[in-house]
Amino acid sequence: MEQINLIDKVSSVIIIGAISSLFVIIGIFFSKGHSGLKNYLVANRSINTLSLTTSFIASALGTWILFGPASAATWGGIGAVLGYALGTAAPLIFLIFLGKKFRDMYPDAYTLIEVIRYRFGYKLFKLILLLSIFYMIIFLIAEVTAVAILVRYLSGTNLWITSLLVISSSLIYTLYGGLRASIFTDKVQFFILFILLFTSFSYLVLQNHANFNFNFISENKPNLLSYNYLPNFTAGLTFFIAVAATNLFHQGNWQRVYAAKNNKILIRSLIFSTIIIIPVIFMMGITGLVAVSENSLVTPDLAFFSLLLKDANVYISILIIFLAISLTVSSIDTLINAIASLIIVDGNKVIKSKVSFLNISKLILIFISFITFIVASRGISILYLFLLADLFCCSAVIVLFYSFYKKQVDENNIYFCIILGLTAGLLFFPTTDFSKSLLVGIILPSNMFPNFVTNSLLFCSFIIATFLPLITLKLINKFYK
Repeated sequence: MEQINLIDKVSSVIIIGAISSLFVIIGIFFSKGHSGLKNYLVANRSINTLSLTTSFIASALGTWILFGPASAATWGGIGAVLGYALGTAAPLIFLIFLGKKFRDMYPDAYTLIEVIRYRFGYKLFKLILLLSIFYMIIFLIAEVTAVAILVRYLSGTNLWITSLLVISSSLIYTLYGGLRASIFTDKVQFFILFILLFTSFSYLVLQNHANFNFNFISENKPNLLSYNYLPNFTAGLTFFIAVAATNLFHQGNWQRVYAAKNNKILIRSLIFSTIIIIPVIFMMGITGLVAVSENSLVTPDLAFFSLLLKDANVYISILIIFLAISLTVSSIDTLINAIASLIIVDGNKVIKSKVSFLNISKLILIFISFITFIVASRGISILYLFLLADLFCCSAVIVLFYSFYKKQVDENNIYFCIILGLTAGLLFFPTTDFSKSLLVGIILPSNMFPNFVTNSLLFCSFIIATFLPLITLKLINKFYK
């Protein structure tokens, strides 16, 4: 990503340090007097509607919203916008039903993985534990990398400086206060980021009022709104499946499900969160449609910023840094808590140790944070790896939650179906240039497959990985009763 250097490096570092320090002070101060493992993991199951709603939203909206929806819209059209918006909100909608069911069936649980162990057994439990931790580590690296690259773009600040400040500050108060600290800082971050988002959208509309409408997009990029434009459907469905599936495996969401004071508060918070999240993501996606309609050569990742920084306004650049840091920290503390909870609750089922798993989790998280710092400091693009992590979760999500509603289940059959779906999905998963896959173009010539398959490898990969396990399980249950 090129640099525009609207802010000097010193000012940028001061801003990052100030807002990061603010969250450290708030998180530590609020956590004092709230001790105990139950408080650390699920905030004593005492969270009210406002705190839970703001926490769900702040955790869901990471730095990726500044890049992903707008970038996808530049080539995937209105379908990608809708897919992103609905995919981000879908897990919250599903949790309205799944969350209540799991709280009633397993009232003393702390993690989704723990519930899987109770319901199915140790074999499947270990597989899903591995998938969940892998996904969340990639998510953590992605968030830190994104904010570091964004700050470098605006000010030329070295990647390692932003990475170090953001990771260390999040780690300090989260390891100290656990989920309660995360939920309280989420509330503060929620109000900060929504003031900043409202300011950004207002500025965008005022500065681009003539172009910020569907008529302008239809005149300049009609294919992005057309029913006949295939990526409108394939991209939309791909993003919906990928985002929805991975967030259903996000332990941060399940911690909050069990942190709710009661089911009414949980359901109310999830409904409010859904209502707020959909228009936010939708508006971010629309900026991509407008940006590419104005300039067909716009860099997809910079679509949102190409509109917001059109006049090279320094104050808007400062606002973006505040917004990005708030978004990143709110996601990072959720991920740190989520990984810690899995290690504390489920770690002793994998590795036997006499040492406290609370202490072990802190050491592991410091190590993971160090790896995150190293990767983010290099500015390596991990979009491809992120999509791969999404695929792993997609292979398990439908068949797993479907099986929760069946009276009789066979753990080995579910395990086999997940591995089958993942293997088949990987065969179609595109290479880094998205021109071929292991099966299409490497094992077998591309011309053996229809044009739709060769041109939509990512879509085919996700569809197969998501639905093949369920179809296979149904066939097994039908013919081997």
